[in-house]
Amino acid sequence: MISYTVTGSFARTLSFLQKASKLDVVGILNSFGRQGVNALSSVTPTESGMASKSWNYEVSVQNGSYSLWWTNSDIENGFPVVIMLQYGHGTGTGGYVQGRDFINPAIRPIFDQIAEKVWRVVTSA
Repeated sequence: MISYTVTGSFARTLSFLQKASKLDVVGILNSFGRQGVNALSSVTPTESGMASKSWNYEVSVQNGSYSLWWTNSDIENGFPVVIMLQYGHGTGTGGYVQGRDFINPAIRPIFDQIAEKVWRVVTSA
């Protein structure tokens, strides 16, 4: 016959879960979404200004999973202008315009802030 005894409680785990259930994740993501839009708008190369004014964000919740998406609605000839600016594109006369990485450096600090905020929430429970 085998027997065992377990002592202790789940008080800390329950406390963490209660705090986590009260966390306004959508509100936090909306805040970071606005910050990202401002950062992306400020660094988007401007000719007409349309691409820099066309940034937006979306927060979605699906099956308990939260997502934050940044979008840009400036489309020319069926193709997103910011993608052409970021990665480069061919011209109508056979030339090529080199892309310029402006999205990643602008959004990296936002990702770092999100990671820091999540880490604080997890470790403070």
